[in-house]
Formats: sequence, structure tokens, C-alpha cells
Amino acid sequence: MINYNTDFYGWTQEQAALLKAGRLSDLDIDNLLEEVETMGRSEKRELDSRLTVLLIHLLKWQYQPVRRGRSGQLTIEGQRINFSETLEENPSLEPQLDTILKKAYAKSIIKASQETALDKQTFPSVCPWTYSQILDDNFYPDAGE
Repeated sequence: MINYNTDFYGWTQEQAALLKAGRLSDLDIDNLLEEVETMGRSEKRELDSRLTVLLIHLLKWQYQPVRRGRSGQLTIEGQRINFSETLEENPSLEPQLDTILKKAYAKSIIKASQETALDKQTFPSVCPWTYSQILDDNFYPDAGE
């Protein structure tokens, strides 16, 4: 048996071979369970990260209108695609979107404040946009909203 702690890649290949061969009793169940759970958390973090970056750029777009440009627009477009793809690949995360949005928005306020030098209180304390707006390819918030 290849040791999980000293040769992770070799361990993964060995576990895959054991699964393919149907040798379930030879599997390293404890470490397999840990890895499967870690993969799930990783996907949730990825979705959160994509949404946070998207929200940062929407905030910057709204609160720094003089700095709007093609680069910011393309970043928003790209993050919308990345977020949507991550959610499509992990549809069971959809029921958690409200919680993910709240956490992502809180982080986006901090990061947008750092990147713009605007005070955190400049931004609404609760996300001002719906999911449909956030993901709408034609939606770019204006300062008057």
C-alpha cells in the first residue's frame, strides 16, 4: 500500500486502481472520505471566490464611474461566465446561494474598499442586486442606483 502522507499522487492512483478492480476492502476509506469531503468544500470555495470577484468589480463599476473602461467590463463578463460555469458543474450548491452571496458580498466590500480607497461605509451593507442582475450580461450598475 502506498502511503497517503508521503506519496499523495501514488496513493490516488492506487486507490483508483483498487476501485476499478472492485477491491473495496483494500481501499484507504478514512483518507478517501477526507479527500471527497475536501473536494466538495473546494467547489463551494470556488463558487464563493468567483462571486466575490464579480461583486468587487460591480462595486468598483458603480462607485468609480470615472474609472469605467473596457478592461473592467471584460472582467465582469469573464467572472459572470466563471461563476455560472462553476454553478452549472455543482448544481447542488444552488440552495446555498443566499448564504454564499451574503458572505461573498461582505468580503467584496472589504476588497473593493482596499482597491478603491473608498470607505467601507460607502457601499451598501447588504448586496443591492439580485442574482438575476448580477448574472445579467447587460447589467452594469450606475451610481444613481
